Amino acid sequence: MALMTNFMKITRLPAVALLALGLTTLTAFRTPAFSSHSPEHKALASHAATAVDHSAYDRLLKKYVNEKGLVNYKGLMADQKDFNRYLDLLSKNPPAASWSKHEQMAYWINAYNAYTMRLVLDHYPVQSIKDIGSKIKIPFVTTPWAAKFFSIGSTKMSLDNIEHGTLRKKYNDPRIHFALVCASISCPRLRNEAYTADKLERQLDDQGHDFLNNPAKNKISQDAAQLSKYFDWYKGDWSNNSQSVVSWVNKYSTAKMSNSTKVTYLDYNWNLNEQ
Repeated sequence: MALMTNFMKITRLPAVALLALGLTTLTAFRTPAFSSHSPEHKALASHAATAVDHSAYDRLLKKYVNEKGLVNYKGLMADQKDFNRYLDLLSKNPPAASWSKHEQMAYWINAYNAYTMRLVLDHYPVQSIKDIGSKIKIPFVTTPWAAKFFSIGSTKMSLDNIEHGTLRKKYNDPRIHFALVCASISCPRLRNEAYTADKLERQLDDQGHDFLNNPAKNKISQDAAQLSKYFDWYKGDWSNNSQSVVSWVNKYSTAKMSNSTKVTYLDYNWNLNEQ
């Protein structure tokens, strides 16, 4: 009835306008399953025909990120043209429903890491990304992750929107925690290559091996394990699909733990991941 009433109200519109309205209505029914008012829904509503090419970002990472995952922010500050062009590419080409799961995940992981770097550059020099929170003069925004400082499609978004509203919510893959880098020393290593759909499974597993076998991030033995705060903060993620923190750790760590292993958590080092 509501649809008929609306149709009667617009019968005086030209035929072309009616056709456009009909196509728009049909398209709306194909939108991914987010709330119609959420930033993620609005971003995904603007469909890109093909998946984004991340090769420009790949070249930048190889140039300004070393094998330890530390960033040459000073160098990148002086050479931002290509970086900004890549961010513009991301902004204008949000993932489409027709993209594969791996294409979408690679896009969002790269977007999170690239926009984190952009945030640091916007406030550089800083000793820690957490210092940026006190510089944000937006009501009710007290952390850098909540600030909506970039657009995907026509929608303003934050790093939280990517991590919690999209990656964690939609894809149910805890390995994203090995890939998202919050510009801090205790974060996983920032790869000096872009994530791509064809390599994503190998890249995520490699990040898991690297993170769990780095004694600066995790110290593991049969009797005692000092784990990253990630395994405490995101405990629910690691427990999905009948998994557990122990099973995820043992999947990648060369030293194994058991359900009886005493677990504590390492202090988190928020110092900037800078060369």
